[in-house]
Amino acid sequence: MKKFFQQYYSNLFLTDRLFAALGCCILLFLLKFFFQWLGDVPEIATGAVILLFFIDIFILYRNNNGIGARRLTSKRLSNGDENPIQIEIKNDYGFVVNARVIDEIPFQFQIRDKDFKLHLKPAEIKSIHYNLRPTKRGEYDFGFIRAYISSPLGLISRRYNFDGTRILPVFPSFINLGQYELMAASRYLTEFGIKKIRKIGQSSEFDQIKNYVGGDDIRTINWKATARKSSLMVNTYVDEKSQHIYCIIDKSRVMRMPFEGLSLLDYAINATVALSKVAMLKEDKAGLITLSETIGSIVPADRKASQLGSIMNVLYKEKTRYLESNLEALYTTVRSVVKQRGLLVFFTNFESLSALQRQLPFLKRIAKYHLLLVVFFENTELKGLSTEPAKDVEGIYHKTIAEKFIYEKKLMVKELNKHGILAILTPPQKLTVNVINQYLALKAQQRI
Repeated sequence: MKKFFQQYYSNLFLTDRLFAALGCCILLFLLKFFFQWLGDVPEIATGAVILLFFIDIFILYRNNNGIGARRLTSKRLSNGDENPIQIEIKNDYGFVVNARVIDEIPFQFQIRDKDFKLHLKPAEIKSIHYNLRPTKRGEYDFGFIRAYISSPLGLISRRYNFDGTRILPVFPSFINLGQYELMAASRYLTEFGIKKIRKIGQSSEFDQIKNYVGGDDIRTINWKATARKSSLMVNTYVDEKSQHIYCIIDKSRVMRMPFEGLSLLDYAINATVALSKVAMLKEDKAGLITLSETIGSIVPADRKASQLGSIMNVLYKEKTRYLESNLEALYTTVRSVVKQRGLLVFFTNFESLSALQRQLPFLKRIAKYHLLLVVFFENTELKGLSTEPAKDVEGIYHKTIAEKFIYEKKLMVKELNKHGILAILTPPQKLTVNVINQYLALKAQQRI
């Protein structure tokens, strides 16, 4: 008996049903003082509870492996997305059991361990499904799977500990890349109410000469080939390929601002992965540059099969810093790394017009040699504040200040456009859609 308790005591738990039964026994003993006719009923009831207690122990512990469980996950998690987690649990007892399953999830989620209650028949396998949404890149440590099993008697529960410990890396968002592949094929996005992009003109790269069919643009008729073949022949074109598309990510303090759990840096990283995927599907070359007070990582533009993996592995480790970004160093790096004219998508944030004007000379110098697209963010909290009706003088003051900052953001877009620099002012949640839409529009307009 001593050996038994040394081995199993730590995994044996008394249930509320047992305490309720013992409470009834105590109540019977108290009532016996007033009602002598109860006789031996309290002793019999107590003995029955004790007997059932040991029977419950016997039937739960006679099988060393009465329950099996395992956690099924992908090899990595996608940042900012709902990641499916599955737990399979099997009942190897010969009777029906009630199970309470607790999954020890990583501390980064700052929530209680996931707790599920199940009813399992003999030899039955059930699956538990739930989702986790990480908001930071890094390593997430999953703990044990703990199952508390009760028999139909329900006087005790036996705990099973399954070693589900596993460290999963959280990478930039990759779950929704499939929908952006569709965008690359269809050339525009219609979801979320985004307007379609009108394709303008033809791309300049010649593909082949073919016979004219109804619907072909008569402006592409090749008259020399038509004269030789004695039938109408037209030139066909394809989108110009192998352009250099570089995503430049600002890692300075302006990108630390959070929105729905993710920092602006994480939104920029997720958009970079999606844009790189679409660019390579369009047969362009995707590259990456990160910077803060110094130049960080550089991934030269390429469209090889492993390029997207290389970009994601670099972005997995990137973190914001506390100093201001050095655009002079960026200009020098761009001139030395990007050898031919391409599209540079610069993810940053400007909170004031003066902050933009400090960096504008360097942006203008970069725009002389490349098509520069500056992407920065709307302050959605200020936008919400500006739309709320003011109830007092303080409310009027707050609303006025909010509208001032919103107007300044619009002035920044005009200031950049005035110097031939493209700009996108976007809420964080629409960043990826807006950037890819702009890229596809530029391709359609033959600007890259």
